[in-house]
Amino acid sequence: MLKLDERRLFDRLLERERLGSTGIGGGIAIPHGRMSTLTEPRGLFARLAHPIDFDSIDERPVDIVFLLVAPEGAGADHLKALARVSRLLRDRSLVEKLRATESADALYALLVESIQTQSAA
Repeated sequence: MLKLDERRLFDRLLERERLGSTGIGGGIAIPHGRMSTLTEPRGLFARLAHPIDFDSIDERPVDIVFLLVAPEGAGADHLKALARVSRLLRDRSLVEKLRATESADALYALLVESIQTQSAA
């Protein structure tokens, strides 16, 4: 399990969010930031039971969150990971499946399969 200073992570994400919302529309947000304590990018997927206001471009409350955190010096790798997640979440069929999937194991399998399919393309 990844150990991060939660307060520092929150501050980094908030700092990035102040530059502009990471709510990309369609009930989806991709908050992201960088932390010096990381050695490689990390992601976290969350489906919210109660959608929240994220100041999204379409003003729709967010229920799908994919958090991306990268090492401070990640440079292009961070941008590539962000672009990859963004492409993945543009697939409306996938997003609907993410919303409908009940079990954590099935959700994980769906994400892994989608990432592998995208990598092969």
